[in-house]
Amino acid sequence: RTIQVVVRSYQGIFLCVLNSLSLVEQQQRRIIGFPLFWLSLLPSFSLVGCFFSHAFCCSNENNMFKLRTSKYRHVFCDDPKPEHTFTGYRLSTVTGDQAYISASAKYFSLALSGGGGPVAVGRHDRPGRFEIGRCSIVQGHKGSVLDMDWNPFDDSMLATASEDTTIKLWGIPDEWEPTGEDGNAKSGERLSDSLTDLVGHRKKVTLLKFNPTAANVLASTSADYTVRVWDIEKGEAVSTFSDMGDLTQDLIWDVRGDSYATSCKDKTVRIMDARLGTVASSIDTPHEGLKSVKLVFLGETGKLLSVGASKQSARELKIWDLKNLEKPLLTEKIDTASGVLMPMYDCDTNVIYLSGKGDGIIRPYEFEDKAPYLHKLNDGYRSTVPTKGICMVPKRGLDVMKCESARLLKLTNNQGVIPLSFVVPRKSDAFQDDIFPDCSSCNPAHTCEEWMAGSSKPPETMCLDPAQAGSNKTKKKTFKTVAQLQKEVDEANKRIEYLEQKLTENNIAF
Repeated sequence: RTIQVVVRSYQGIFLCVLNSLSLVEQQQRRIIGFPLFWLSLLPSFSLVGCFFSHAFCCSNENNMFKLRTSKYRHVFCDDPKPEHTFTGYRLSTVTGDQAYISASAKYFSLALSGGGGPVAVGRHDRPGRFEIGRCSIVQGHKGSVLDMDWNPFDDSMLATASEDTTIKLWGIPDEWEPTGEDGNAKSGERLSDSLTDLVGHRKKVTLLKFNPTAANVLASTSADYTVRVWDIEKGEAVSTFSDMGDLTQDLIWDVRGDSYATSCKDKTVRIMDARLGTVASSIDTPHEGLKSVKLVFLGETGKLLSVGASKQSARELKIWDLKNLEKPLLTEKIDTASGVLMPMYDCDTNVIYLSGKGDGIIRPYEFEDKAPYLHKLNDGYRSTVPTKGICMVPKRGLDVMKCESARLLKLTNNQGVIPLSFVVPRKSDAFQDDIFPDCSSCNPAHTCEEWMAGSSKPPETMCLDPAQAGSNKTKKKTFKTVAQLQKEVDEANKRIEYLEQKLTENNIAF
């Protein structure tokens, strides 16, 4: 059919041109002949238009060409200048399935080598060189720190998991500055008093993750093959699952915080009821390879993304429908590299960033809740510096006036921490509300008690427009260390003793 349309179109064009030339000769090239000439060409233009429309329809039927618009199609990332990086860290040699680095909107943390499980905590607005033995560090464990996570509702609360089987909660002071504004190291004290300790695991604690909607709810997994959900205010576990079967490779919450998913060395992905500690559904052998399986819930679409390796050891990505886990909706081959893929999902923009341990490539994809589900945006970020670990900075910590849609902190062995800003090119200097929808705020949707009673809510959101910054009110709950509480008790006892003495001197019974 397409060939017939082409032949007939060219025949029509040829006949119309001949008729037009004869018309021009008959009019002896008078001025009136030129409009008649162009009018005579209109049938040929219509035939050409019919041809292209038919060809376009045929191409859509055969899925040969597909036009799709995306606001993040041209997102790019450039290497930062050396003065904007964080250097000087002597990293811990402990290996595992963790990301090795974690970030809040204000701070980031990474494990250092040395006794007592030292942890370096840096500020996003203070790049520079870190000096071991001079700068402030967090140190209080009896073993190496394996994983860390920041409270999504308190940018200064850090949870650390250690080989000593304990979990510690830390409160970073507001005046914390390991490096100054000039980029040089600043002298500081060591933070050794934790807010609270969570004790219950019998072996090393390997992974941590805060609940995204409930206040002060933390999930942890250990080498004792258990997963525990903690109420950190009370310092006790509210649910426990003790039938993992092997070491856990990944631990993630869904967007509402009602359930969590785990991947395990026994090649089983389990979706758990977090309140009861029971298995709601599972995927047997999502990936046939031996590499670690990493997971991401794709917002409230009811889809789950998993990355792993095929039977031929090729890295691959799969998307699953949580209502039907018998087979994946999509299987996408990535490459044949040996490193473990780490997916990071921005639920506000539906953009997925894929980075592999040991390589320097970051691949951005856009997720759409219909076939073909994934759309590659561009070449992403490429570097020859291998990645040891990586994490995503919360949206509240981005420079939205520079159209920074995402910021990833890339941890390297020799070049420290490299902040990678993904920018959407725009000419206007105004706030771009179309690429910055409302994001998760610092306010929890419910308390731990409400969550345990069955409350299910999406995260509370806030506007990123700096002009509306005053409308984003936060309700921060402060915690105190044991040393701070002991100091307040001593001061109160002294005051009581003084008042009792005064009452005695005035012969007043009490």
